[in-house]
Amino acid sequence: MAKTYRYGTLRRLGNVVIGKAVSLGMAPSTYVLMTVPGRKSGIPRTIPIRLLRFDGQEWLVAPYGVRDWVRNVRAAGQVSVRNGRHTRVLSAVEVTGDAVGPVLRAYVAVEPFTRPFFDA
Repeated sequence: MAKTYRYGTLRRLGNVVIGKAVSLGMAPSTYVLMTVPGRKSGIPRTIPIRLLRFDGQEWLVAPYGVRDWVRNVRAAGQVSVRNGRHTRVLSAVEVTGDAVGPVLRAYVAVEPFTRPFFDA
């Protein structure tokens, strides 16, 4: 059974530190600031996230389940990602079924601390 994710003080602090490093271009290129409009308000929401490069494609993985950012991406269908001064707009398509397994295995390999949150 997957562990329940709790967004606590330590995670908030980590997001601030990683977000600042990404905005300054000091973080690895795999980390980006993802901006997506809120599905109800339309206000742009920005979070630091790992952009997984796997099998020639880029993937956004929701390691902690369906969070608000996932709902926002579903509604918008595209996101803006930025690392330093470089910004790109990417289209987002939700993937289900057999295609998900290899991507999740690759994600857990590069972000092993997320493994307890997967129920697969």
